[in-house]
Amino acid sequence: MKQIFIVIILILIWSGSLSAQDRALELSGVFDSTVNYSGGGRDASVHSWGIEEFANLRLQVKPGDKVNFFAAFNLIAQSGNYLETATLDGSLHQNAYFASTPLIYGQNYAAALELERLYFRVNGDYIDTEAGLLRLNFGYGQIWGSSDFLNPRNPLVINARPRGVLGMDTSFYPTDSLKLMAFTVAPNDPLETDGGGITPGLSLDQHWNKASLQILYAYETPRTDSEWGLHRFGLSVKADVELGLVADLLYTLNPAKPDGIEGFSASTGFDYSFLNGDLYVLFEYLFNGLSSATALGFGGTWSNNHYLYGTALYKFNNFFDLSLSMAFCFDDLSFTPFATVNYELFQGFSLNCTARICLDQKDFGGSKAGELGPESPGARVIIYAGARLRF
Repeated sequence: MKQIFIVIILILIWSGSLSAQDRALELSGVFDSTVNYSGGGRDASVHSWGIEEFANLRLQVKPGDKVNFFAAFNLIAQSGNYLETATLDGSLHQNAYFASTPLIYGQNYAAALELERLYFRVNGDYIDTEAGLLRLNFGYGQIWGSSDFLNPRNPLVINARPRGVLGMDTSFYPTDSLKLMAFTVAPNDPLETDGGGITPGLSLDQHWNKASLQILYAYETPRTDSEWGLHRFGLSVKADVELGLVADLLYTLNPAKPDGIEGFSASTGFDYSFLNGDLYVLFEYLFNGLSSATALGFGGTWSNNHYLYGTALYKFNNFFDLSLSMAFCFDDLSFTPFATVNYELFQGFSLNCTARICLDQKDFGGSKAGELGPESPGARVIIYAGARLRF
C-alpha cells in the first residue's frame, strides 16, 4: 500500500510541475465526509456511530489524439460502526466502496486504499479498444441492473462505486447508431491459473430516435462448480415515449445443473417527469431467480424472488432537492423507505442527509423476519449526514 501512496504523490507532483499544454493531463475527483448513526433494532438498546472520510481521485492523460490513459484511486479513513464489517484478517468488506481491501490501523481510525481504474483507450474512426482495470457495464436498467452481471447493484447502498474488472474490449461502429463489442474478462479469482473462469463475450447495441436495444452473450469457462462452463444471455430495451420504459433481462445457464426459471434475473419499469421537470418519479420491478446474476451466492445481493423499488424526487430549485424512495420485497413483506435531502451551498460543494427505516412483519405483530427488515440485533433506523466536494 505504501508503494501506491508514493505513486499517487509522484503523479500529483508531476501534474503540478508541468504546464497543461505539455502534459494534456486532467485531475478530478469527489470527496465525501460522512457521519452515520444506526439504532433501534430488535434490541432497542442498540446504538452506534461512525465517521468516514472518502475520496475518489480520477486521472486522465492524453499523450496523443488517439490514445487516452485513465487511472482512479479510492482513499478512505473510517472509525466506529463503519468498521463493523472488518474481519479478523485485517480486510475491509465494505459494500459501499471496497470489496476486500487491506486496512491500516491508526490511533483512532482505520485507512484503506483501492486502485479503482487503470486502463488505456485507443480511439479510431470506426474501432475503439480498451484494456486494463476498467468498467464494463451492460443493460439499460437504472436500479437493479439485471444484465450488469459483472457489477451487481444494490440500490440501498446509495454511495456505491461501480466495480472495475480486469479485461479488454473492442468496439466497432459500422454506423452512428450501431455498436458491436467483443470483450474478455479475467476470472473472479485472481489466483486462477488454469484458464477457468475467463469470460469472453459479445454485445450489440442499436439506437433509434426513441428506442434502444442491447443483445448480450457471455461464456464463462469451466470451474470446479461449473464443469461445462456458464452461458449468459442478455436482452435490454428502453423506449422514450410518454413514459421512459425499460426492460432488462439476463439468463444464466449452467449446463451441468440447469435451474430453469431460477436462472432468470429480469427487471422492468418506467420513469416520468412532471411539473416541467421539477418532479421525477421512477418505479422498477425485479424478478430475482435464486441462481441468477442478482442472487445471493451468485455474485448478487438478493435472496427472494420479487422486489419493487420506487422513488420520487422534487427539485425545489437548482440548489435544493428532496427524494422519497422505498424498496419492497413481496415474498416476506419486508420494506425499507428512505428519504434523501441534498442542498448545494455553492458550485461543487453540497450538504446531504439520508434517513432509512428497515421494517418487516415482526414490526407489525407478525412472526417472520424479512430480508429488508432489521437484522438481529441490527438497526431499524440508519442515518447518513455529510458533505460532498467535487473538483
